[in-house]
Amino acid sequence: MASSIIDSTIFQGIFSSDEMRQVWSDENRTQKYLDIEKALAVVQARLGLIPQEAAEEIVRHCHIEQIDMAKLREQTERIGYPVLGVVSQLNALCRDKLGEYCHWGATTQDITDTATVLQIREALAIVDRELAGISAAMAHLAREYRDTPMIGRSNLQQAIPVTFGYKMAGLLSAIERHRERLGQLKERVLVGEFAGAAGTLASLERGAMETQAGLCAELGLRQPLIAWHTIRDNIAEVGAFLGLVGGTLGKLSMDVKLMMQTEVGEVYEPYHHGRGSSSTMPQKRNPIASCYIHAAISVVRQHAASLMDAMVADHERSTGPWEIEWIVLPEAFCLMAGALRQSRQVVEGMQVDPAAMRRNLELTDGLVMSEAVMMGLGQYIGREYAHDLVYDLCRQAIAEGKPLLELLCAHPEISPHVDRAGLERMLDPANYLGQSMVMVDRVLASLR
Repeated sequence: MASSIIDSTIFQGIFSSDEMRQVWSDENRTQKYLDIEKALAVVQARLGLIPQEAAEEIVRHCHIEQIDMAKLREQTERIGYPVLGVVSQLNALCRDKLGEYCHWGATTQDITDTATVLQIREALAIVDRELAGISAAMAHLAREYRDTPMIGRSNLQQAIPVTFGYKMAGLLSAIERHRERLGQLKERVLVGEFAGAAGTLASLERGAMETQAGLCAELGLRQPLIAWHTIRDNIAEVGAFLGLVGGTLGKLSMDVKLMMQTEVGEVYEPYHHGRGSSSTMPQKRNPIASCYIHAAISVVRQHAASLMDAMVADHERSTGPWEIEWIVLPEAFCLMAGALRQSRQVVEGMQVDPAAMRRNLELTDGLVMSEAVMMGLGQYIGREYAHDLVYDLCRQAIAEGKPLLELLCAHPEISPHVDRAGLERMLDPANYLGQSMVMVDRVLASLR
């Protein structure tokens, strides 16, 4: 019986992905507990802290198939944590009380936190792959439409020309920064936890730090400098990272929605029969993927804030803030997987209409080139005076419904300095793209 959007039989493929849901599933999390208990037993036997026979017996039973999940649910509801239930079942599976050496010197939070880090590692690998795919698709669009003029917009109003490649390169630069951030945060986040009740490893009289180092090495994690039971900036950083990625995906979806408007029609999400259809208006083609992206990343941002709240923990082991992570971290990753998947589909299959872009450039009969005219005239009559003059002519063009070119050519203060051909060059959007193409090339050249 699914009740959340992530586990919904109907919606799960839209708002998440099966791969990410598997990472945060009960089965995978429980297997991670077993993987850690297995590694701990192997390391402690190697160090002579527990009998080799005990380690071998524990390892033999560290498989999810041997755990009674229904019983684990009952144990968790009674105890309050799933780790102790797993340890109890594992102990019972072992012969001759060898299972008593399971979990030797560890505490519940050691296993839980390390399992979470292992899940984060798997989840970040999915995010990294999707970001790489989005980057490649955006690079293709930036390269293909490097020189394609379109109108740039400010406060939802037409501003000055840019190129569509420039627009895509701007988003691409952000995606590349996220990929860089991801590589950097792994060094801080992929760190194990084995510290005992209050973080001091007092539970082991000897071999404490050696156990910690060996366990982390066995799991492919970095060894912590000190316990982080209630020092949660690492987990909060993961949430902040997901929030930043979501912000960029939201910017993409917002621009696509606006550019898909009937009156604009410059780009479209990939076409599939019936995609974005209305139940009553046959002509409609709604920006479905962009709507899903917008919704998902908005929730992820709230979850990032919740992970900041979870940092405010009490003393050496906390009462409540820790559990916030249990609630929001899986959902944040699952929703982000959906947003990444939808975004990748949008940029990989985006339909671009350069003719519509050109049409929109020409909507104002030259008014969007007023800055170019002002700058061109400024060298003859002064920039400030040119600004006021062109401003008045723009108002006149709007009031009288005349092309700006005609009013410019007829003005007595302009014609002595610039002829009609010169004014036409000033009013050509292709001549006022600034460094758009240079910047596109710079972004493309920086790609890994």
